[in-house]
Amino acid sequence: MCGIVAYFGRKHAQPILIEGLKRLEYRGYDSAGVALLEKGAFNITKTPGRISALEENLPEYESDSTVGIGHTRWATHGQPNQINAHPHVDYTGKIALVHNGIIENYATLKKWLIKEGCAFQSETDTEVVANLIGYFYDKNQDRNGRFAPKDCNRFEWAVQQALSEIYGTYGMAILCVDCPDMMIGVKKGSPLILGVGKNEYIIASDASAIVQHTTQAIYLSDGEMAIIDSDGFYTKTITNKEVQKELKEIEISLDQIELEGFDHYMQKEIAEQPVSLETCLNGRVDVKNGRIILGGVSQYLRELTRTKRIILTACGTAWHAGLVGEFLFEQLARIPAEVEYASEFRYRNPILEEGTVVIAISQSGETADTLAAIEQARDRGALVLGVVNVVGSSIARLTDAGVYLRVGPEIGVASTKAFTAQVAVLSMLAIELGRRRHLSTDAVQSLLRELMEIPAKIKRILAQTDYIRQIAQANKDHENWLFLGRGFNYPVALEGALKLKEISYIHAEGLPAAEMKHGPIALITDRMPAVFVATRCSQYEKIIGNIEEVRARGGKTIVVATEGDEHIKPYADHLITVPETCDQLQPLLTVVPLQILAYHAAVLRGHDVDKPRNLAKSVTVE
Repeated sequence: MCGIVAYFGRKHAQPILIEGLKRLEYRGYDSAGVALLEKGAFNITKTPGRISALEENLPEYESDSTVGIGHTRWATHGQPNQINAHPHVDYTGKIALVHNGIIENYATLKKWLIKEGCAFQSETDTEVVANLIGYFYDKNQDRNGRFAPKDCNRFEWAVQQALSEIYGTYGMAILCVDCPDMMIGVKKGSPLILGVGKNEYIIASDASAIVQHTTQAIYLSDGEMAIIDSDGFYTKTITNKEVQKELKEIEISLDQIELEGFDHYMQKEIAEQPVSLETCLNGRVDVKNGRIILGGVSQYLRELTRTKRIILTACGTAWHAGLVGEFLFEQLARIPAEVEYASEFRYRNPILEEGTVVIAISQSGETADTLAAIEQARDRGALVLGVVNVVGSSIARLTDAGVYLRVGPEIGVASTKAFTAQVAVLSMLAIELGRRRHLSTDAVQSLLRELMEIPAKIKRILAQTDYIRQIAQANKDHENWLFLGRGFNYPVALEGALKLKEISYIHAEGLPAAEMKHGPIALITDRMPAVFVATRCSQYEKIIGNIEEVRARGGKTIVVATEGDEHIKPYADHLITVPETCDQLQPLLTVVPLQILAYHAAVLRGHDVDKPRNLAKSVTVE
């Protein structure tokens, strides 16, 4: 989940690399570095910490180099220090590379390389790749003693030989001092895009580092490499077979990845939810005719209607959206459904009988565990659909069909607008399948009218931001919180607790409210904050009883309730209201005040909400 950027062109590379790294910093910010190729050598600067620390350590003069690679790291192998920071150079000093991913057999390869006389400086798995390429390049022969073909480019050949020895995942940009007019990008399991401009090329982990310079790009598939030289670029597999890639338009704009007056990306993305949901729903919801139009899955709707079981697989916030989806499919479509952690699904030898549909959910479309779960499901013959945000992402390309969220880039590490869009997409799917199976026209139209009103209702919740900040101020110093909900609001309680943990570093637990008295009630201490999602719903009276259980033991109650609910006021130390909607769509509203609460708690505690410690936006390694 590191960020890589590389430039090959006619402009000065250093400022372009630094700018690109800043746009990729949400992918990792433990350390950073750049390598510029100039005068037959690598000029390398790297440092622990953020990109700002790297800038401070750059030489005062600006290099004239027009070729370079850069990296912002989320540490896996080795501490986040200067030695372990990327770029890494091989033992000969001729090969430099940046890497996103994990090399699973690095220990075995390292032992062999040391035996062959290769020196190592770092603790990283990445340095093994650099040394392996350097070894093949230096010796001009593979491990079996076979020389490189005379008509091949030795640098390109050495990269291919090294990759044939590697097990794991990688997105890499690679340079060689002997080939100043060549750069190589390779991909397997980690995202990699090649931006194609006028006489310039940018390799990057995602489009945010490219869009300022060009809107044209190719998306590499697993096992492919892009070779850039003075004549242009060409693509092939790592087994040396030529492939033709389609040049595609990047679907994000520069203004979408700017702060535009907000203090943080998370704050901006919370505020964007009325607009992002409108974009997600527009053209898809036909209230008049009582139907949903989802072009990405239209050819599979007959199969979906007849499905016997739906498995939703995801990680983190997307898993919480999937849990809402489980409830939606069972209640609205009457289809048995279950949500699985992708990280566990792939190892459990899951039962995927005929008629099972798997829905993979991911904002980035690059989540490593979810990708592995998809491969498991496809191998067993299941129809696999994707619900992703990033166009052209690995999950979007690997699944049989899918639905894009269409909410624009989400930069904040703590997901907000992607969650509400994921729930909206799952709601649309469940309503459409329900319509085809048993729901009446009146019931469908009522649900669709409610769905289309959600964006305007979120605006009313956002108007309470200052009030919610006061609640955060009053409770921010408590180190243990509970989040409780029932029915469709149980997943919201889980998501609210996750948001608080991610960015404020407050310990929080999300629970079904009824489960509290089966053990967790022992945690309640005097004035401990307990957040209840207690809107008017089918289990309203039950959750009132749960609130009283907490109050009786001295807990402080923060209650999210329905607008105009006077009955619940005496039970709340702090009351936040949301507009009324049907039970099935309540998560789209009730999650918003919990996002705002977590945001303000983190800011008031002095934390950087966009770059929480130990986290990165896209988990592209196991």
